[in-house]
Amino acid sequence: MDTQRRKFIQSGVMLSSGILLNGISSCKPRTESPTERQTQVSRMFDNIKPITKNDRLQRLEKARSLMLESDIDAIFLESGTSLEYFTGIKWWPSERMTACMVPKDGAPFYICPAFEEERLRELISIEGKVRVWQEHESPFDLVVNSLKDLGISSGRIGIEENVRFFLFDGIKNTSSTFEFVNAKPVVGKCRSIKTPAELELMRMANEITLEAYKIGFSSLEKGMSQYDFNKIVEDAFLALGATEKGWAGSSFGKYSAFPHGSSQPQSLKEGDIVLIDGGCKLEGYQADITRTTVFGEPTKRQKEIWNVVKEAQSAVYEHIEAGKPCESLDAVARSVVEKAGFGTGYTNFFHRVGHGIGMDFHEWEYLVKGNKTPLTPGMCFSNEPGIYLYDEFGVRLEDCFYVTEDGYKAFTPQSPSIETPV
Repeated sequence: MDTQRRKFIQSGVMLSSGILLNGISSCKPRTESPTERQTQVSRMFDNIKPITKNDRLQRLEKARSLMLESDIDAIFLESGTSLEYFTGIKWWPSERMTACMVPKDGAPFYICPAFEEERLRELISIEGKVRVWQEHESPFDLVVNSLKDLGISSGRIGIEENVRFFLFDGIKNTSSTFEFVNAKPVVGKCRSIKTPAELELMRMANEITLEAYKIGFSSLEKGMSQYDFNKIVEDAFLALGATEKGWAGSSFGKYSAFPHGSSQPQSLKEGDIVLIDGGCKLEGYQADITRTTVFGEPTKRQKEIWNVVKEAQSAVYEHIEAGKPCESLDAVARSVVEKAGFGTGYTNFFHRVGHGIGMDFHEWEYLVKGNKTPLTPGMCFSNEPGIYLYDEFGVRLEDCFYVTEDGYKAFTPQSPSIETPV
C-alpha cells in the first residue's frame, strides 16, 4: 500500500468510490479514532441536467444577434471553453488547427485535419459542414476559402480571445481583405450572462466544493503537507459527484500570505493558518471557494484580521445592485480593509475583489477599479477580499454569487467563523 493511500485510510478517507469521512468542520487537532470519525459519503446530486443541444442553438442565435450589433461577419473559435460553450465540442489544443467558424448568417462550419475528421464528426451536435486539410496543405487558406464560399470575402472577423497567436497570424497573413477584431463583444456578452440551467450547475458545483472542504478540514493532522490536504479535497470532489476534479490549492502558516500559494514544502503544525482555494467542475461549470481557518486555537490577531476580511466580504454583498459599475464592489471592500488600518490601495489587499466565473475560473467581467461595466442580472462573480502579511499569515474568504433583478444570490453561505470555516 502506498504512503499516500495509507494516510487517507488512517484519516478516514478512502480513495475508491465507497469512501469518505464525515463533515466535521472543526479544525482543532483530533483526539477521536478513525473508526469514530468514519462514515459513508455518497454523491450529492442525482438530478444533474447537462447543457442541451437546444441550449447551444439559443447561444448561437444570441451570438448572431450580437454580431449584427457589432458589425462582425463571423467569429473564429478554436479548442477551449468557448468552442465547448457554443458547440459542445471538447478538443485539445495542438499545432494542427481544429476550429469552428460561426458566420452571422447560417450554420457554423468546422475545420480539422483530414485524419481527425471522423473523430470530430462523432463530437458534432450542432450541424455544419466539415472542411478538412491534409498535412501538406494550409488550414489558413481553407478558412479563408470557406468564408468566400459563404459569400464572405471581406469584412470583420472576430477572433475569440484565447485563440493562439499562430492561428490568428496565419489567417491574417492569408488574406488582406478582412479586418480582424476581438470577439469579446459577442463571446463575452454571451458567456457572462448565465441562464437558469447554467446557474443551477454552478450552484451544485459550489455546494460539492464546500462539502469537500468539510471533509478536508476534518482530515487535518499535524505534519501533513499542503499536497496531502489538496489530494484529500480533490478526491472528495469526485466522490461527491463532480464530473471533473477541478483544482484545490492550500497553504499553511506564513505561506498563506501568498495569495496563490508557495512552492515551498509545508508541514502543518498547531496554530497555523490553513487557507484553501479551489473548486470542482460539474458538466463544464466551475466552482470557486476560499476558506481560511486555524489548526488549533486562533490567536487574537488571527481572529481580528479574519473578522475584517469577513466584514469586507459582507460589505460587497450589501452593495450589490443591478446597474452599479463593477468597480464599485472592489471599492467598498477596499474601504473596509483600509478603515481597519491595513493600508491603502493594494498594500495588504493585493488583488481585485472578484472575477467573473462560469466554465472557466476567471471570466468576464472583473470587479476591479476602472471597470465601469454595469452589473447585469445573470452575471456571476467571486467575492474574495483578503489581507496578506508576509512572514506572518494571510486570510481570504471567497464565495460566488450572481446578480439578480433585486440584488444578488450567493451559491454558498459565508464562512461562520475562523474556528468553524464551513
